[in-house]
Amino acid sequence: MVSLRTGHVSVTGNYRENNEDSCYIDGQQRLFIVADGMGGQSAGERASALAVELIPRRIEQLLDFEKANAKTVGEVLEKSISHANSEIIALSEVEPGLRNMGTTVVMMVRVADRFFFIGVGDSRAYELRTGKLRQLTTDHSVTQALLDTGTISPEEAKTHRYRNVLYKYIGSRDGANGANITEIVPRPGDRFMLCSDGLNDGLDSTEITRLLQSSNDPQEVAEKLVKAALDAGSRDNVTCVVVIVD
Repeated sequence: MVSLRTGHVSVTGNYRENNEDSCYIDGQQRLFIVADGMGGQSAGERASALAVELIPRRIEQLLDFEKANAKTVGEVLEKSISHANSEIIALSEVEPGLRNMGTTVVMMVRVADRFFFIGVGDSRAYELRTGKLRQLTTDHSVTQALLDTGTISPEEAKTHRYRNVLYKYIGSRDGANGANITEIVPRPGDRFMLCSDGLNDGLDSTEITRLLQSSNDPQEVAEKLVKAALDAGSRDNVTCVVVIVD
């Protein structure tokens, strides 16, 4: 069995009054989630909290963590996201104060000797292997769509007025459909990070790479990453989960 060590930090940040992010790590280190809520203070907090409550519960009902194959894992993750999506939409329609609530979600699931990653919205998963950083999820943002079609350049994307506008998230009509799943066979020394966009808005890939390698203690790494994002001027809540494979 793969041996893991983990660290996590979630902070309100320098410019927000409350933390609309949530994170979840189950006691057996099989499931890791970061969610970034939106829709105003109580609504965003409620949406992200619901996501990290509903999704793990449904995954644990449906998934055999010891021997499920990739197809089954994909189906379970989609069903779990769909369930959370329906519940959040339903609640937003009956409670006036939650009218526009939604949340991003990024997950890492460990099944037997494999890791599976999925994201909805613009919270991200990264892999650091032999010094090379790779983003494992795709942002469901307007700027990413414009980048994909070649309409704007990566430089323009950094300051584009729609860079934080999402076309898919949990709580949207399309929130349950079409998220890509990335499967990884972990190797000793691999490092993985899940984060809300408050982290990568403040740090570029060079800085993320440097900080992910800066210590052998995953909690210290997570704390350094979050501090660096805040020091660099991130204006959002910042949440980070770090996983080191031994």
